[in-house]
Amino acid sequence: MLISLTVGKVDAGLAILLTEDKRLIEFPSILLPAGISSGSIVDIRVSRNVNAETEAQAQFAKLQNEIYNLYGMRSPSKPVLKVRNATQTSIVLEWDPIDLATATLRSMTLYRNNAKAGAIPNPTSHTSTKISGLAVDTEYTFHLVLRTSAGTFSSEKVTVRTHKMTDLSGITVCPGVMPSETRSALEGTLERIGAKPLQDSVRIDTTHFVCTEGRGPQWERAQEMNIPVVRPEWLDACEHEGRIVVARQFYLGADLSKIRSSLNQRPPGPQSPRQSIQQSARHTSNPSLSQTSPAENEPVPENPVTKTAPVEETSTFEEDKEDKEDKEVKEDKEVKEGKDEAVNEPATEKEANTDDIPKEKSNEEKVEENFVSVQL
Repeated sequence: MLISLTVGKVDAGLAILLTEDKRLIEFPSILLPAGISSGSIVDIRVSRNVNAETEAQAQFAKLQNEIYNLYGMRSPSKPVLKVRNATQTSIVLEWDPIDLATATLRSMTLYRNNAKAGAIPNPTSHTSTKISGLAVDTEYTFHLVLRTSAGTFSSEKVTVRTHKMTDLSGITVCPGVMPSETRSALEGTLERIGAKPLQDSVRIDTTHFVCTEGRGPQWERAQEMNIPVVRPEWLDACEHEGRIVVARQFYLGADLSKIRSSLNQRPPGPQSPRQSIQQSARHTSNPSLSQTSPAENEPVPENPVTKTAPVEETSTFEEDKEDKEDKEVKEDKEVKEGKDEAVNEPATEKEANTDDIPKEKSNEEKVEENFVSVQL
């Protein structure tokens, strides 16, 4: 299609072209032939390039797919928070490596009991942190909040309770320079109190560095991380008392004689569950330790006769009553028959025979006697 246009004005970069119906068209002057000025007429042919248009659309669609596959298919993953170790006053938390996908990291913050505890420095290179200065035997809730250019992502909440003073399971020891016998004894002590096995190197969850000589790279690392360096006797004291003992008295360099004397003066603490099980097993294997003779267990009655007397007296009371009635009837007959025979006998003998005769008891006396026998 051919169009004839009249040049109205020509500038250094733009020319004004006029159509036959007096419409203005801005046209780049660099595309006009040389020598064009105002009033010149130019013919412009306009046509559609379908092949070029198809190729351009294909290239644009390819670029869109690349952008979508690179930035639209995956989004950052929310952090996964875990508890690594807990003691009486500290908690060590760790998380899986952060997956940012194609987003840019802005920050990652740790929250304690829904309150901001602090920002995590270099969360892409560090995957653990230690929170100290906590209260003993107290429950805490932690979670992470990850902020990226693709949005904000929060981890699941983790609830953990700090240990009691009698809970020694949080002790994590890294051994230093010490004799082999001391190391073997140290391993046995850790097993008996339920603590974690010995570590090969000092880490963030190391609670104590135990040694007898202050030298070596691990000892230097413990000094840099402000980890208490104690002697093996500290664990013996914890086992003896059944609780966490202040480590200040057992620091490396302390007087060994004072440490041993303090161990001898310390009273034994409560038994651990392992020790209680061992003691009950000993009683089970030797029943004589827990059994006593029947004479020791059975109470001795204060007055056995008193306990059985009421039954005997109650059972014989009716029999005695019947015997007395029969005897009284016979005696009355004998008295009547003997009155005539005893006329000429002395009065003293008659009185004596009268005294031998039992007097008849009244009903009140019988009731009172029965009541007293029942009480006995």
